[in-house]
Amino acid sequence: MTAKAKHASPTDAIDPEKALVPTVQRVNEMRVRKGFWPKLRSTASRIPFAGQALAAWYATQDPKTPMAAKGVMLGALAYFVMPVDAIPDIFAGIGYTDDAAVITALLALVGANIKRRHRDQAEDAVQRLKAK
Repeated sequence: MTAKAKHASPTDAIDPEKALVPTVQRVNEMRVRKGFWPKLRSTASRIPFAGQALAAWYATQDPKTPMAAKGVMLGALAYFVMPVDAIPDIFAGIGYTDDAAVITALLALVGANIKRRHRDQAEDAVQRLKAK
Protein backbone atom coordinates (compact mmCIF):
# COMPACT_ATOMS: atom_id res chain seq x y z
CA MET A 1 0.00 0.00 0.00
CA THR A 2 1.34 3.46 -0.88
CA ALA A 3 0.94 6.46 1.33
CA LYS A 4 -0.74 9.49 -0.15
CA ALA A 5 1.45 12.58 -0.30
CA LYS A 6 0.13 15.45 1.76
CA HIS A 7 -0.59 18.53 -0.35
CA ALA A 8 0.95 21.82 0.73
CA SER A 9 -1.59 24.50 1.57
CA PRO A 10 -1.11 28.19 0.73
CA THR A 11 -0.36 28.97 4.37
CA ASP A 12 2.44 26.38 4.34
CA ALA A 13 4.33 28.65 1.92
CA ILE A 14 5.24 31.13 4.64
CA ASP A 15 5.00 28.96 7.74
CA PRO A 16 8.60 28.95 9.06
CA GLU A 17 8.16 25.43 10.42
CA LYS A 18 7.02 24.09 7.04
CA ALA A 19 8.84 26.24 4.43
CA LEU A 20 11.86 23.91 4.44
CA VAL A 21 9.90 20.66 4.21
CA PRO A 22 10.90 19.20 0.82
CA THR A 23 7.30 18.80 -0.39
CA VAL A 24 6.41 22.37 0.53
CA GLN A 25 9.66 23.63 -0.98
CA ARG A 26 8.86 21.88 -4.29
CA VAL A 27 5.34 23.33 -4.32
CA ASN A 28 6.70 26.81 -3.58
CA GLU A 29 9.29 26.47 -6.32
CA MET A 30 6.60 25.43 -8.78
CA ARG A 31 4.35 28.36 -7.78
CA VAL A 32 7.23 30.79 -8.17
CA ARG A 33 8.35 29.30 -11.49
CA LYS A 34 4.83 29.61 -12.89
CA GLY A 35 3.69 32.91 -11.40
CA PHE A 36 6.61 35.15 -10.46
CA TRP A 37 7.43 36.82 -13.78
CA PRO A 38 3.81 37.37 -14.89
CA LYS A 39 2.97 38.95 -11.53
CA LEU A 40 6.11 41.07 -11.47
CA ARG A 41 5.58 42.29 -15.04
CA SER A 42 2.10 43.49 -14.13
CA THR A 43 3.08 45.13 -10.84
CA ALA A 44 6.72 46.31 -11.10
CA SER A 45 5.82 49.95 -11.68
CA ARG A 46 3.36 50.00 -8.76
CA ILE A 47 5.16 48.22 -5.94
CA PRO A 48 8.16 49.73 -4.17
CA PHE A 49 9.62 46.34 -3.25
CA ALA A 50 9.93 45.00 -6.82
CA GLY A 51 13.73 45.23 -6.67
CA GLN A 52 13.93 43.30 -3.42
CA ALA A 53 11.59 40.58 -4.69
CA LEU A 54 13.62 40.29 -7.89
CA ALA A 55 16.92 40.15 -6.00
CA ALA A 56 15.51 37.30 -3.92
CA TRP A 57 14.39 35.54 -7.11
CA TYR A 58 17.88 35.88 -8.62
CA ALA A 59 19.35 34.50 -5.37
CA THR A 60 17.11 31.42 -5.66
CA GLN A 61 18.58 30.80 -9.13
CA ASP A 62 22.16 30.99 -7.85
CA PRO A 63 23.74 27.59 -7.08
CA LYS A 64 25.90 29.28 -4.43
CA THR A 65 22.85 30.28 -2.34
CA PRO A 66 22.39 27.86 0.59
CA MET A 67 19.42 25.52 0.24
CA ALA A 68 17.81 26.65 3.52
CA ALA A 69 17.95 30.29 2.40
CA LYS A 70 16.45 29.33 -0.96
CA GLY A 71 13.60 27.57 0.84
CA VAL A 72 12.75 30.67 2.85
CA MET A 73 13.05 32.89 -0.24
CA LEU A 74 10.82 30.58 -2.28
CA GLY A 75 8.23 30.65 0.51
CA ALA A 76 8.14 34.45 0.51
CA LEU A 77 8.04 34.65 -3.29
CA ALA A 78 5.30 32.00 -3.41
CA TYR A 79 3.24 34.15 -1.03
CA PHE A 80 3.77 37.12 -3.36
CA VAL A 81 2.45 35.22 -6.40
CA MET A 82 -0.46 33.43 -4.69
CA PRO A 83 -3.85 34.90 -5.58
CA VAL A 84 -5.09 34.32 -2.03
CA ASP A 85 -3.37 36.25 0.73
CA ALA A 86 -4.10 38.22 3.89
CA ILE A 87 -4.93 41.47 2.09
CA PRO A 88 -6.18 40.93 -1.48
CA ASP A 89 -3.95 42.70 -3.99
CA ILE A 90 -6.95 44.28 -5.71
CA PHE A 91 -7.38 46.81 -2.90
CA ALA A 92 -5.69 49.97 -4.14
CA GLY A 93 -3.13 51.42 -1.76
CA ILE A 94 -3.14 48.60 0.77
CA GLY A 95 -3.32 45.45 -1.35
CA TYR A 96 0.42 44.83 -1.37
CA THR A 97 1.22 45.78 2.24
CA ASP A 98 1.14 42.16 3.38
CA ASP A 99 3.42 41.16 0.49
CA ALA A 100 5.79 44.00 1.41
CA ALA A 101 5.82 42.78 5.02
CA VAL A 102 6.67 39.24 3.91
CA ILE A 103 9.51 40.51 1.68
CA THR A 104 10.78 42.69 4.55
CA ALA A 105 10.77 39.69 6.88
CA LEU A 106 12.57 37.67 4.22
CA LEU A 107 15.31 40.30 3.99
CA ALA A 108 15.69 40.38 7.77
CA LEU A 109 15.90 36.60 7.95
CA VAL A 110 18.09 35.65 4.98
CA GLY A 111 19.05 38.97 3.39
CA ALA A 112 22.76 38.23 3.85
CA ASN A 113 22.34 35.52 1.19
CA ILE A 114 21.18 38.08 -1.36
CA LYS A 115 24.46 39.28 -2.82
CA ARG A 116 25.42 42.45 -4.69
CA ARG A 117 25.28 40.52 -8.00
CA HIS A 118 21.64 39.57 -7.31
CA ARG A 119 20.77 43.18 -6.48
CA ASP A 120 22.50 44.42 -9.64
CA GLN A 121 20.60 41.91 -11.80
CA ALA A 122 17.36 42.96 -10.09
CA GLU A 123 18.02 46.65 -10.62
CA ASP A 124 18.65 46.09 -14.35
CA ALA A 125 15.50 43.98 -14.67
CA VAL A 126 13.30 46.51 -12.83
CA GLN A 127 14.52 49.28 -15.15
CA ARG A 128 13.67 47.15 -18.18
CA LEU A 129 10.23 46.29 -16.79
CA LYS A 130 9.39 49.90 -15.97
CA ALA A 131 10.49 51.03 -19.44
CA LYS A 132 7.88 48.82 -21.11
